[in-house]
Amino acid sequence: MKPIIGITPLYDEKLCSIWMIPGYSEAVADAGGLPVILSFGADAGTVRETADMCDGILLTGGQDIAPALYGEEPTKECGAPYPPKDELESALVRIAAEENIPVLGICRGLQLMNVAFGGTLYRDLPAERGSVGHAMTPPYDREVHGVTLSDTPLAEVLGTRSMRVNSYHHQAVKELSPRLVAAAVSDDGITEAALLPGARFFAGVQWHPELRRDVYSHRLFEAFVRAAADCMRGRERDGGAR
Repeated sequence: MKPIIGITPLYDEKLCSIWMIPGYSEAVADAGGLPVILSFGADAGTVRETADMCDGILLTGGQDIAPALYGEEPTKECGAPYPPKDELESALVRIAAEENIPVLGICRGLQLMNVAFGGTLYRDLPAERGSVGHAMTPPYDREVHGVTLSDTPLAEVLGTRSMRVNSYHHQAVKELSPRLVAAAVSDDGITEAALLPGARFFAGVQWHPELRRDVYSHRLFEAFVRAAADCMRGRERDGGAR
């Protein structure tokens, strides 16, 4: 049986619909997982049932996170948030941390993990820090800047201490949550990855491995799905087989 990976969707305000970049589910499937797209608007009990159904949770990119969630006011550079996505992902992150369910956050996913645990964000990197080169233009699968990885399990998973990545974001981690540990930084000092110490797998990256599909991207998804499979087996041993 393949581990179920719950993927949080994106939201299209103009079409009033949820949608998904194929790379997320394709990367999960290629790594041996069973991708399942989740839905918004559930109550707290249903969200917990959703988390319990999943052996792993993938947090995707999307709209800016509401600045109020990290104690800031919106600026003219901020995009309109989508509160149901903020609410669903914040709840899933906290439940996953409690129940040791593997989590992989991508781009906004890393930012959401940080905010959910009390960290803050740069609302706009060019305006607040002067950083440029993080919002690339198509094609999105090319390398645009370097990152340096610190001595954490993420570096072991990727098998490198330095790499070049793609990048498409205007917000980023500002103050890292005290619950998280920085795992990678960009050439200009932006937090590019973080993880929750002691977890089965709980990491976020600022770049987009679902669009690159290189050896490092595949290693990341393989490690995530492998941890989800371990979670699934642990539940079966404990009598909680689905």
